[in-house]
Amino acid sequence: MFPSFRYKTIIALIVFMLFIVINVSGQKVAVVLSGGGAKGAVHIGFLKALEENDIPVDYIAGTSIGAVIGGLYACGYSPLQIEELITSDEFIGSLIRKKNNYLNFYKKPYPNASWISIPFTYDEKIKSKLPTNIISPYEMDFSFMELFSAASATANNNFDSLYIPFRCVASDIDSSKAVIFKNGQLGKAIRASMTFPFYFKPIKIDGKLLFDGGMYNNFPVDVAREDFKPDVIIGCKAAGNYDPPDMDDIVSQIQNMLMENTNYNIQEDKGVIIEPELGPINIINFSHTEAFIDSGYVATQKKMSQIKKLIKKRYSKSYRHDKRMNFNANEPPLIIDSIVISGLKPNQKEYVEGILKWDEKYLTIGELKNEYFKLVSDNMTGDVFPEMKFDNKTGLFNLNLNIEKATEFDLEFGGNISSNAINEAFFGLRYKYLGKKAINLYTNAYFGRFYSSVNLSARIDYSQQIPFYILAQFTYNNKDYFKNTTYFFQDKEPSYIIRSETFFSFEIGTPTSNAEKIAVGFSTGNQDDNYYQTNEFTRIDTADFTRFNTITPFLYYELNSLNRKQYATSGVRLLVSFKYFVGREHNEPGTTSSKSKVADYEDDHDFFHFDFIYDNYFASLKKMKFGFYSEIHFSNQNFFHNYVSSILVAKPFQPIPESKTLFLPNYRAYNYFAIGLKDIISFSNSIDLRIEGYYFQPYRQIDNNEFNNAPFFRKIFSDKSFILTTSFVYHSPLGPVSLDLNFYDKTRDSFSFLINIGYIIFNKSIFD
Repeated sequence: MFPSFRYKTIIALIVFMLFIVINVSGQKVAVVLSGGGAKGAVHIGFLKALEENDIPVDYIAGTSIGAVIGGLYACGYSPLQIEELITSDEFIGSLIRKKNNYLNFYKKPYPNASWISIPFTYDEKIKSKLPTNIISPYEMDFSFMELFSAASATANNNFDSLYIPFRCVASDIDSSKAVIFKNGQLGKAIRASMTFPFYFKPIKIDGKLLFDGGMYNNFPVDVAREDFKPDVIIGCKAAGNYDPPDMDDIVSQIQNMLMENTNYNIQEDKGVIIEPELGPINIINFSHTEAFIDSGYVATQKKMSQIKKLIKKRYSKSYRHDKRMNFNANEPPLIIDSIVISGLKPNQKEYVEGILKWDEKYLTIGELKNEYFKLVSDNMTGDVFPEMKFDNKTGLFNLNLNIEKATEFDLEFGGNISSNAINEAFFGLRYKYLGKKAINLYTNAYFGRFYSSVNLSARIDYSQQIPFYILAQFTYNNKDYFKNTTYFFQDKEPSYIIRSETFFSFEIGTPTSNAEKIAVGFSTGNQDDNYYQTNEFTRIDTADFTRFNTITPFLYYELNSLNRKQYATSGVRLLVSFKYFVGREHNEPGTTSSKSKVADYEDDHDFFHFDFIYDNYFASLKKMKFGFYSEIHFSNQNFFHNYVSSILVAKPFQPIPESKTLFLPNYRAYNYFAIGLKDIISFSNSIDLRIEGYYFQPYRQIDNNEFNNAPFFRKIFSDKSFILTTSFVYHSPLGPVSLDLNFYDKTRDSFSFLINIGYIIFNKSIFD
């Protein structure tokens, strides 16, 4: 009896152990990641904690940012690799970059004072096309294609065949239903899942216009349960339901209209929910990413004992490593065999192919990237969506580019509103024609008391192996340097200098990189100056008049990666320019001239200008940046007929916006060098405090012989001047709003304080 009892006991123990082993080894764990925008970085810390404790992840489901991080994990990226990616400047930039902000300096027009551009078409009636998104989708679309195409090909577009089976959720607003992705292009599905309304442009899949999955299901526990039927679900929550709408807060009203409340609960005996402590933050504010990752890690570790009670199975580090390596080893290289362009006419496709430099040869994703961003920054293209599809026969990818031609017209509005008398309005209109070449016809106009201008231009762009453009333009500029004195009882004095110029220019240019171009051309026209030769004049006096007719060939090289057209905070600008002036001066003396009774005067002039400008912003401390500015002007220019006409044709040093509106003789010279230092303290992405100082050193200052108003040179390096400025700048969506305190050395009114809304930017001068 005893041996029989012993055998039965052993058999019972074996059966029990087998039951435990089978039960544990068969235990399946699903992870669910919520949406939450930038706060979704907590999911990385959550996954990191799970792996450190060998907790298995057999399935994964996510919404919005949870779909991004979950999708990366499902493709075999480790938590550390995901962290490096999410915290990189390139990835963050792809999620927060504003529209039309890609670096393609060659295609950018000369900066103007526009605040807003409204695209529209004209068929039988005018139709405007207002933007549907704040953030440009192009970098994000390309990044997702680059990140997920190889894994999608390996899984044959079946999400169950990824390194970890995966689901993500998007929203079909037409049917008001959630859309669950189980197969298809992985990057496209994830892009749909995180398309938060108004921030990102919606995407079409299978004819459905899709938005962020969080609109209808921000925590897809039900999806994981129904599709994977796991034994345990571990959820990480990076968001919650919105507070009731505020009567005075339109954003809260829109959020409540668009987003349905989500059930963030998991049955305790079936899973665990991780809820890191997170404060309120903008969904695209990625400045706290590392802190959020740490919060997710800490919150998960606090509940690790509860997790381990539910989950007995473990995946070792070596097991996960081998499984990842095996999956990644089967991923095909991202080599493009063919490019298919849809949405354009045949001749328009030729223009696009020229930009992409595609001549039916294989392309790597790296070779494509630079040319792709040239394409999306071209003002001839509207929406561009890239998609790589794997061809099992060739083992290579086909790139499909769905391109929408840009609207034919752009209408621009802008200008400057100032506490000083330099207010101006700006209007611009552009017509775009796309064929084998791109044609831009453009006109703008400035209207103001100080400055008025009209510009007409035509530019033809040729996209080929060596791209180039031809630009012809006509410009009329008028600047009225009036006296900024308010008169109540005395006779109001007239403006003391009025400058107008009319000229035609022609140039041919080509890029040398994304941020560089070189151009050659000529200008021809005249510059007219009306002025008084003394500060003591009345309205009955007549002004001197000097006209300079010139033809000016030029050559210049420019590198420009500055992030803003005014009050830049990053990037560099380098300009090297050579101009040769051949012209004739004609002078008619006025009543304030010592030569008022002398006949008109004429003289021929020929001289050159060589200019070097270097403006650079260096990244330094987290909230502080330093900038360095230098400028050299060198010429063999000679005097004109009198002092004022001579100083008027001298090159002005104008490093700050207000200086472009002032006539400052001490900051004009035929030869000079200048340097400047800038300290920029950024309180946020849109608010800066700027402290700048500039040193101006003319080679020989031009002075006035008061006896006969004749110009003469002072001693070499005998004079120098300074400009100091402090600006508090808010970079609004329309343009800068600034409070400026400026100091000019050796002027009668050294200090100036002004408030500006908008840009102090003018059309080019013949001397620029």
